[in-house]
Amino acid sequence: MPLTPLDIHNKEFTRGFRGYDEDEVNDFLDQVIKDYELVIREKKELSEKVSQLNERLGHFTNIEETLNKSILVAQETAEELKGNATKESKLIIKEAEKNADRIINEALSKSRRISMDVEELKKQAKVFRTRLRMLVQAQMEMLGTDDWEELFDTEMGEELELVENES
Repeated sequence: MPLTPLDIHNKEFTRGFRGYDEDEVNDFLDQVIKDYELVIREKKELSEKVSQLNERLGHFTNIEETLNKSILVAQETAEELKGNATKESKLIIKEAEKNADRIINEALSKSRRISMDVEELKKQAKVFRTRLRMLVQAQMEMLGTDDWEELFDTEMGEELELVENES
């Protein structure tokens, strides 16, 4: 057990023949007591300061651990979000590709239908043209016959007879 200032103060030395000067020893001991008390006080203050610093260190260590855990959670969350975003983007791309394929297929189908309709219209136009040509030729032939001449030569009277005979 370490000495206390009281131990130093109460220390009695045995007296011997031609010993040390008692006043000088007492003055020295008084100085040692003061210095020792000062050292003990400083030690106590430093111990309290170390205790306070240890408490603060513990507090900051807890904060550090909490921050590290938070960082890990944030990193895991970020990775999860990144993974989800990647999955979602792939799904969106697949959906867009499906829609694009559907639109292309519909456009091709519509194009084929239109092409078939155009071909059908061409055929119908050829048939119409042929029939119109035949009709016009028939009319031209009819105009070219002598029946018109006979019609112009007949007189009005004959026409009335014809009409009356028919009735």
